[in-house]
Amino acid sequence: MHFASDNWAGAHPLIASSLSTHATDYSQPYSDSPFDKQVQHHFSQIFERPVSVFYVATGTAANSLALSLVSKPGGIVLAHSEAHIVADECGAPEFLSGQLRIATVGGADGKIDAGLLRRKVESMDGDVHAGRANAISITQATEAGTLYSLEEIEAVAGVARDFGLPLHMDGARFANAVVALGCSPAEMTWKRGVDMLSFGATKNGCWCAEAVILFDESKAGDFPYIRKRTAQLFSKSRFVSAQFEAYFRDGLWLELARHANGMAARLVEAIGSSKEARLLGDAKSNEVFVVLPKTLVKTAREKGAVFYDWPTPAGLEIAEDEKVCRFVTSFATTEEDVKQLSAILQ
Repeated sequence: MHFASDNWAGAHPLIASSLSTHATDYSQPYSDSPFDKQVQHHFSQIFERPVSVFYVATGTAANSLALSLVSKPGGIVLAHSEAHIVADECGAPEFLSGQLRIATVGGADGKIDAGLLRRKVESMDGDVHAGRANAISITQATEAGTLYSLEEIEAVAGVARDFGLPLHMDGARFANAVVALGCSPAEMTWKRGVDMLSFGATKNGCWCAEAVILFDESKAGDFPYIRKRTAQLFSKSRFVSAQFEAYFRDGLWLELARHANGMAARLVEAIGSSKEARLLGDAKSNEVFVVLPKTLVKTAREKGAVFYDWPTPAGLEIAEDEKVCRFVTSFATTEEDVKQLSAILQ
């Protein structure tokens, strides 16, 4: 019963097979092979427009280098207080850019409130002592397991547009959000005003497949140098392309995300009928946050359930004998896993 993170899951068999297939021949390195270019063109088809695609090793690298591309002296990136770039990346965006800082903006359910964002940007406008707003970053799906609606993305993008700021999306669980909203990748990104995307596939069945997507190719000129200077240029890039080729083939990426979300929905149903567990928030993707008695946490782990304790959200009051826990489903989660965990939580 592995519910700690979708990072714990392995690689889908079709993706592993593609890696093996492309291991048996010679190929141009550094994303210059015909195969690399073919796969990168597939990104353009998925997003319904020409895009620039740059492979990197991790989601942290994708976020940091995308923001570094648009960084300016005194620049401040605005993000939700629970964003991965704020809480989980060890200052990488600041370090790799050499000049950025991150300021936080509040909002319910892990999402930036567009009104608060506008006031924050207005308060910084023209104040050389405070620094200047440089970019806005949102996460889809959020770290709280929730989703920005298309209208909410557009509202944040409206603030970005009014102040001439690029909008970045951290898409570590991008596929989960696409299938949950029932929209196209284009509708959730550039058609709503997103300029840059950290496209994550590692959590959704790949071995190591992350990319920075730039929707305006004319602004991509500096990125190859930023990527090389930060040691993120793969020589044997075909092995990243091999993963993405299998990932996109016949809609596998959406199928895997749909399965993970479906397993989370079943877990939500079980928690709803539990007398001891209570659900936090409106779980829409593959992350489920629950308040549990500490005794039940201990029992669940003794019976083989693997999951993380989680910090108590601001404003939430829980009893001394309770904990907040996070359960994450993946492409590899089975119905039996959910059934066994559900029985424990009852």
